[in-house]
Amino acid sequence: MSEAPSVHRLRLGWWLSSEEHDPRQLVNHAVKAEATGFETAMISDHLQPWTRRQGQSGHVWATIGAIANATETLEVGTGVTAMLHRAHPIAVAQAAATAAVLLDGRFFLGVGSGERLNEQPFGRRWPGAGERLERLREGVEIVKRLWSGENVNHRGEHWRVENLALTTRPGGPPPIYVAASGPRSAALAGEVADGLIGVQPDVSVVDIFHGKGGRGKRCSGQVHVSLATTMDQAVSTAREWWPNSALPPAILSELARPQDFEALTADVTDDAVRMSVVCAVDGEPVIRAINRFVAAGFDSVYLHQIGPDQQRLADLARTELFPHYRNRAA
Repeated sequence: MSEAPSVHRLRLGWWLSSEEHDPRQLVNHAVKAEATGFETAMISDHLQPWTRRQGQSGHVWATIGAIANATETLEVGTGVTAMLHRAHPIAVAQAAATAAVLLDGRFFLGVGSGERLNEQPFGRRWPGAGERLERLREGVEIVKRLWSGENVNHRGEHWRVENLALTTRPGGPPPIYVAASGPRSAALAGEVADGLIGVQPDVSVVDIFHGKGGRGKRCSGQVHVSLATTMDQAVSTAREWWPNSALPPAILSELARPQDFEALTADVTDDAVRMSVVCAVDGEPVIRAINRFVAAGFDSVYLHQIGPDQQRLADLARTELFPHYRNRAA
């Protein structure tokens, strides 16, 4: 158990997968999530899909604008945006400020150290993990300064800003959450962010986050699920649409092309799929996976239903997940 239990009640979130669904579908999924009773959603920010079978990678900020217009209560955040070659902190600060205005208090900015898949097309050097975290730290500080209304001049190790004050800004700065999978990124999240985003129920990551300033701040986790009528169908769908889940995080950040991921996952076994994706025909395995995150100190868990059948997640949440956690809270 984490040494500093969350002060927040558990929230279940809907993961909007930009790699698998086109922007129109993502807007519909956000509307579905809100109608089902989800309070929060996180949307992936990719230039390319992990595999060509996934088939999509719309511009996340345009999609968020459409979601803002189509929903009324759903919180929406990025999961996650990187500040490397593809996005300067100025661009991120402006896009996020505009999204926060449109969503009127329902937006958070999720940021991370990035993946080569989304940066290599720019033809520039791919930095090591330590340098990417340094860039992220400096970028977050620039974003905060721009959101404050300050006229920013900055000449740092990685970024430069000359004489800029953002004029379109929300009434207050939206929360910033940092993606963390190890000690260094967890420490960074505690030091500079309002919350942490994790992909594993790792209590050590949460404890480092708490110890570096994250006590009382949100911890959000992601669970990949493949819900289907039969277990065979659930495993087959996960293997077809999301084989990249079987790869370790260190590899996920280093490969440059969807074809590279396809080559490494061509022989993914059913057992490997089951280890990385919750394959299920009912809510019990999903509840167990959620509870592992809760036990590690997470207070928000985003469910990523793999593949085209998104209605199955809405149905499961309405009939099993929400009633279970309402009864548990009572």
